[in-house]
Amino acid sequence: MADLLAGLEKFGLDFLKGAGLYEEEEKEKAAKAPPPPPKEMQEEDYLFDKSYECPVCYAAIKARTVRTAKARLVRTDMDLRPVYEKFEPLKYDVIICPVCGYAVTSRYFGGLVGFQKEAIKEVISAAYHPTEEKATYTYEEALERYKLSLASAVVKKARASEKAYICLKSGWLLRSMWENLDEQTPDRDKKLADLKEQEKVFLQNALDGLLNARQTETYPMCGMDQTTAEYLISVLAMNDGRFEISSRIISDLLTSRSTNRRIKDKARDVKEELIKRIREQKARSV
Repeated sequence: MADLLAGLEKFGLDFLKGAGLYEEEEKEKAAKAPPPPPKEMQEEDYLFDKSYECPVCYAAIKARTVRTAKARLVRTDMDLRPVYEKFEPLKYDVIICPVCGYAVTSRYFGGLVGFQKEAIKEVISAAYHPTEEKATYTYEEALERYKLSLASAVVKKARASEKAYICLKSGWLLRSMWENLDEQTPDRDKKLADLKEQEKVFLQNALDGLLNARQTETYPMCGMDQTTAEYLISVLAMNDGRFEISSRIISDLLTSRSTNRRIKDKARDVKEELIKRIREQKARSV
């Protein structure tokens, strides 16, 4: 190809021979080109290792913990389950000591009294088989961790509210599990029904525990103030078909001056849903 700038020697500009005619324009276009799309977040990107000291055997342990600033909340279910975009933090709420097997949710991690430590050592530690530590957990692995924390709670004779909290979060985890069940899962319908049944059982036990706790414990409970806990109980009772309990609590929340606006708005939604379900139940019984 002919050099458009050839022949400038007599002007002393022969050094421009071969220069690109539109080189600067091309550089400017390149500089203005949109940046490449950001790398898609992987599950491990939401996590980091947090250090703890086991309250039973005093071993130094690490637990996979959620970087809360990176998880984006999408919605909250009627029973207060938080739903996040592309990630399930519920899978990472149980801390397990790989040495003695003690397991506990992060909310209840802390000191134990003497008889609780001895009970964990005699029952859990004596039979515990350590498992491989992983960077991320499957839903099945996360559920096993919750069950181990429930076993620890039973053995150490934890309060009803703690056991109810574990059952609640296990039920939420199972809901997330069936909501995200792969379409290609073998025997998917059977698996779906099984997960929903497990969710139902865990949430029934969460309700029983909270009903027990409200008679024997003081608020706050499970990190909730009284009106929030009462609201949650009303929803769990409604979903379990215990309409009388749900209706009574909802009425109290709506008429109480201590109930904040956020809970009252949610309680009105529950009242509407409750009326609908009671009508449906009556229609089926006719």
